[in-house]
Amino acid sequence: MTSPIIARFRLAYPGFELDVDMQIPGQGVTALFGQSGSGKTTALRCMAGLERGSRGYLEVDGEIWQDDNKGIFLPTHKRRLGYVFQESSLFPHLDIRRNLEYGRKRAQEAGVSLDQAVALLGIRHIMSRMPDRLSGGERQRVAIARALLVSPRLLLMDEPMASLDLGMKGEIMPYLEKLRDELGIPVVYVSHSPDEVATLADHMVLIEAGKVRASGPLFELMTRLDLPLAHGDSAEAVILANVAGHEIEHHLTVAVFAGGSLMLPYQDCEAGKTVRIRILARDVSLVLDQPERTSILNILPARVEAILEDGPGQLMVRLSMNGVPLLSRITVKSAKTLGIFHGSEVYAQIKSVALLK
Repeated sequence: MTSPIIARFRLAYPGFELDVDMQIPGQGVTALFGQSGSGKTTALRCMAGLERGSRGYLEVDGEIWQDDNKGIFLPTHKRRLGYVFQESSLFPHLDIRRNLEYGRKRAQEAGVSLDQAVALLGIRHIMSRMPDRLSGGERQRVAIARALLVSPRLLLMDEPMASLDLGMKGEIMPYLEKLRDELGIPVVYVSHSPDEVATLADHMVLIEAGKVRASGPLFELMTRLDLPLAHGDSAEAVILANVAGHEIEHHLTVAVFAGGSLMLPYQDCEAGKTVRIRILARDVSLVLDQPERTSILNILPARVEAILEDGPGQLMVRLSMNGVPLLSRITVKSAKTLGIFHGSEVYAQIKSVALLK
């Protein structure tokens, strides 16, 4: 699917009003991100047709599922979508195979096969078990597989890892990455976890108090100084890069992107693989001249795009590395000493990098 998903909804509750207008890509993972109570799940339920009191418009893959101005409202069971809730919601009296077959019976046309879903989610070894004999991560993988078997044009996921502990989240994340990379089904993913969003999403819709604050590519929104994600000690940039090779003797992997190359801790992967790299703003220092003798391996030329106060005595600096955004959190004194201003040419010293994928 390449046509954008167009979603406009209004819904009023006592003390809260949802009023969103979104146009999001018809491919990849779009994260609806915001604090608890901001309206993310309500917006998702409107897309699913579960909030009958909502007024609005929804178009998916060129097909209108809802248009209140024309009296169009497809009920949930007629919308070609899969829905994964916070809890797995499996049928407790059916084993895993029969839970999955229920999803396949709802399919309106051929799509993801049972074997494909089972392989994608790594659940072949638990097909004969009952839901109460599974871990939380296994139950959610089954729930995702069941949602895929309805052959959806759109997959909605409402904080599917919210009820899982850290270990179980680590277990399920690789399967969500495979789903994103191997299937062409657009995913709308609700979360308030920056880590999940940075790892999975391609596009982000930031929702605050029932309204869309910003929408756009993940890598841009995470570094926009007018948005809350780009502030504080946890501010970060995420960079897409391709593995160029390895320095086996130094246990390092080299990844390249438009802004240059980065050395990462060794990754057992083939050259050409695309990886996501997280760089925390607090791990980026700035210098005016390229250092010649330093232990820091990753030093890249950059241009200052914007500077904003970020707490007492602190500044957040947005940099561009040949069009790729990066954040650096430095002190006011450092900026004055270096004479850094909008447009300054600097070198970013990256003290630490982490691989997200």
